[in-house]
Amino acid sequence: MILARGPGTLFRPVYTRTVMGGGGSDGSRLTFDVLAGARDLEREGEELRRLLGERPRSIPSHYFYDGRGSRLFDQITRLPEYYLTRAEAEILEREADHIIARAGAFELMELGSGMSTKTRILLDAMERADHLHRYIPFDVSEPAVRDAAGALARAYPELRIHGVVGEFDRHLAAIPPGERRLVMLIGSTIGNFEREPARQLLRRIAEPMAAGDWFLLGADLVKDPAILEAAYNDSRGVTAEFNLNILSVVNEAFDGDFPTELYRHRAFYDRKRERIEMRLVADRAHRVELAGLGLNLEIAAGEEIRTEISCKYRREVIEELLAGSGFGLADWLTDGEELFGLALARREG
Repeated sequence: MILARGPGTLFRPVYTRTVMGGGGSDGSRLTFDVLAGARDLEREGEELRRLLGERPRSIPSHYFYDGRGSRLFDQITRLPEYYLTRAEAEILEREADHIIARAGAFELMELGSGMSTKTRILLDAMERADHLHRYIPFDVSEPAVRDAAGALARAYPELRIHGVVGEFDRHLAAIPPGERRLVMLIGSTIGNFEREPARQLLRRIAEPMAAGDWFLLGADLVKDPAILEAAYNDSRGVTAEFNLNILSVVNEAFDGDFPTELYRHRAFYDRKRERIEMRLVADRAHRVELAGLGLNLEIAAGEEIRTEISCKYRREVIEELLAGSGFGLADWLTDGEELFGLALARREG
């Protein structure tokens, strides 16, 4: 979510701590650490300037998620072509008790938690095992963390919740210590990173974890390209709307005039790199001004702007990434059609 805009504006990370609610033995059940109060638009502006100057041009995928973009993505997860959410939920419903028993965890920490939609499956399993002590949602969106924490506090009266608002590249080391913990990065978040940045992310996740803690990683699997391309080119055009909305977000953030009506959505599977790429294609030549960046662009007819990559994985690649980051793979879990995988790994000491 873009909280403010304007050229030359610097947003410094802030640290605040607030305690809300009641019911725990210490008088509170909800705690929030806000490590990043607003986006650093100066830093992001320099990144966007660089990426729009490269070929192919690109826009970082975090610009998808203003209010409208988040609502559109929620619609995408419920489309018939978008198998990812259903496949992962199937695995969690079937394996949640096994995962919690294997990990023996009393705390669940979710990275990129969003609205914590699938989290309840694992919290229910922890409750059945009498292990339901604390949940730690970590996300860049403060409203998402607070909304999800409030809803879960109402649903689980004995659960302590410690929300953390932060960014993967700066704040993972500030996560509070605790009891035996299961950390999870589910969905297909890992797919949005190239191979080496993905490895670096896993190492940052592993660093503050204690030996013997557990990690649950979600990964979309290599499969029939027709299934993959259908998931990113849905028949209702919701993904196309979602993709085009990124231009509106950039316009709002940097006083721009990208003409969204001159672009069309394109998503395709790159077989060599085993990943989906989403792009926006210009129907005709035009100029774009981003006044907040002091940037003018000449866009050619047919030119493409890349907005997202979504890497697809094989088990052996996930296992190698985990091993190189301080984790040992303990279980490999898939849905019945082997569309999606969950890797349950142990932090090695």
